[in-house]
Amino acid sequence: MSETRKVVVDGVEFEVEIDGEGTAWTAKVEGQTFNIEIPDAAPVSKKKRSGGGKKKKSGTVSANIPGKVVTVEVNEGDEVVEGQVILILEAMKMQNEIQAPVSGTVISVQCEEGQAIEANIPLVIIEPVPEPTAE
Repeated sequence: MSETRKVVVDGVEFEVEIDGEGTAWTAKVEGQTFNIEIPDAAPVSKKKRSGGGKKKKSGTVSANIPGKVVTVEVNEGDEVVEGQVILILEAMKMQNEIQAPVSGTVISVQCEEGQAIEANIPLVIIEPVPEPTAE
C-alpha cells in the first residue's frame, strides 16, 4: 500500500510517496525512486485511528443552552434506557425533549419544573449500566 507523506530534509520540504513492508521499502521523491532496506527493522504497526471505536458516554445530562424546565419525567432511583425522554426544556420559545444519553439508574435530579437553568450545568445524573467485560 502506497502512502504520500511530507518530509523535511535539511530544512527543505519534500512530498514523498513511500511503499513497502518489513525491511524493503521504496520512496519516490520528485520523480526519482529510491530503494530502502532496513535490515534490523521490526514490522511497523499501523496507527490506530481514534473515533471509530466505542466511546464511554457520560451519564451527566445538561443543556447546551439556557432555558426553563417544563417537566421532569424521572425521579431518583428510576431505571432509564438510552434515548428515553427524561425532561422537557423550553429554550428560545421551543420545547426540547432531553433524552437519556445512557441506560442506567437516575442517581440525582438537580432541577425542578419551572426552574430557569443556565447552560452546561448538570440537570440529571445517571449511573450507567456496567458494560459487559470480555473474558
